[in-house]
Amino acid sequence: MTDETRVRCNICPHLCNIKEGNIGICGARTNRKGKIVAENYGKITSIALDPIEKKPLRRFQRGSNILSVGSYGCNLRCSFCQNYSISMEGKNRDYIAVSPSDLVKKAKEYVPRGNIGVAYTYNEPLIGYEFVMDCSKLIAEMGLKNVVVTNGFINQEPLEELLPYIHAFNIDLKSFSQEFYKKIGGDLEVVKRSIGLASKKSHVEVTTLIIAGENDSEDEMRDLTKWLASIDRKIPLHISRFFPAYKMSDKYPTPISTIVKLTEIARESLDYVYAGNV
Repeated sequence: MTDETRVRCNICPHLCNIKEGNIGICGARTNRKGKIVAENYGKITSIALDPIEKKPLRRFQRGSNILSVGSYGCNLRCSFCQNYSISMEGKNRDYIAVSPSDLVKKAKEYVPRGNIGVAYTYNEPLIGYEFVMDCSKLIAEMGLKNVVVTNGFINQEPLEELLPYIHAFNIDLKSFSQEFYKKIGGDLEVVKRSIGLASKKSHVEVTTLIIAGENDSEDEMRDLTKWLASIDRKIPLHISRFFPAYKMSDKYPTPISTIVKLTEIARESLDYVYAGNV
């Protein structure tokens, strides 16, 4: 095996050095004839016309619908994944092949039903970076909106190239602990950087899924929300309740009282705080 058989992927901080024909950590990016390509390009495993509030976005185009699409794969390894059948196992799911022009056509068809554009969601959309970029350009040209629901674990350069075409983000801030992020194969500082960069160009809302005994301390919530307020105290934060899933199916749901208390703490620093899944 020589270095020439491998190519480095530069989309996310894993910087996978991928051998010809192999797949990166995300399960979706491959080395094909010496070039990194998204194997999941245009492979849609889930598609639905959703209320914008379901993304969740509470202060962007309220009351509208958005055509939501997802593929498969993810570059983190969350044992608590609420969408694992797509993000972790989706490669084996049935999919429909959709070109960017096909997606634009479908988005326009749904405009009479309140559709404002396309949301890239369900799995981690930015591992299918090229598809999101190609679609976003066309959607924006049509005067429609692009929304990205992401874990924020992406390198700075590709994110900055995409930002001009994205009107809104919901970014997961899974914890305010680097140790927590190490467990799931991520990096807190990278996600913080993504939130900061995106907030300068787009509407941004943040979601934190609260898991009892993992990321539910009051001190952590104070630190998280003070940091978020240092960017902009008007960034909405969604504090979401965990339900047993994937490799944490044996855990109990987060107590509602915990969500209520953490929401109260978050409102000390932020103007817009929403409790989810309660």
